[in-house]
Amino acid sequence: MNSTQFIAQWRQEPLPLVAILRGITPDQAVSAAEVLLECGFRYLEVPLNSPSPLESIRLMRDVVGERGYVGAGTVLQPAQVEQVAECGGQLIIAPNCNPAVIVRASQLGLISMPGVMTPSEAFSAIDSGASALKLFPAEHVTPEITKAFRAVVPLDVACLPVGGIRPDAVQMRSYIQAGANGFGLGGGLYQAGMSMETLRARAKAYQLAWRECAE
Repeated sequence: MNSTQFIAQWRQEPLPLVAILRGITPDQAVSAAEVLLECGFRYLEVPLNSPSPLESIRLMRDVVGERGYVGAGTVLQPAQVEQVAECGGQLIIAPNCNPAVIVRASQLGLISMPGVMTPSEAFSAIDSGASALKLFPAEHVTPEITKAFRAVVPLDVACLPVGGIRPDAVQMRSYIQAGANGFGLGGGLYQAGMSMETLRARAKAYQLAWRECAE
């Protein structure tokens, strides 16, 4: 999916947040997907350095169906893109900008969100066919830096800060006003082994913060 197609779709999302489920195991995959769908999350990421990540992706795809998108994070090699596609994954998210990964994801019709931290990385990703840019880590890509990115990155390329994003409407709004289009949520949303009750509470807190931000 190219960047123009993605941002047109993304702008229709009532909750433009990606749930990053690092460390999730297959036995929690289905219940976590159901909880997140109930709380409005439609983009679910299973990092490949989680236990049996491809099995978790397969299970989550079965339960999510047409209601959302499921895929992998920490995708570092083109061969991993193919593995994710084979188990039904639709998202290819990375902490870095590897043009070979982006190109392979594009060839397979997947959504590609490479991690970038500099304008050079951003334009390398765009030229390779990225669907969107993951501004990572957001602890270093501040709202001020995000605004500087937006001065040069085309508006039809979505920018999603990831890292250190809290369920805090003030923090979120500072990024949105700087030109961000949503966020990826990691440890603030999910931690390995947590109960589904805790996940639901955290998901609802982020949902509420986004609604306050959007208002």
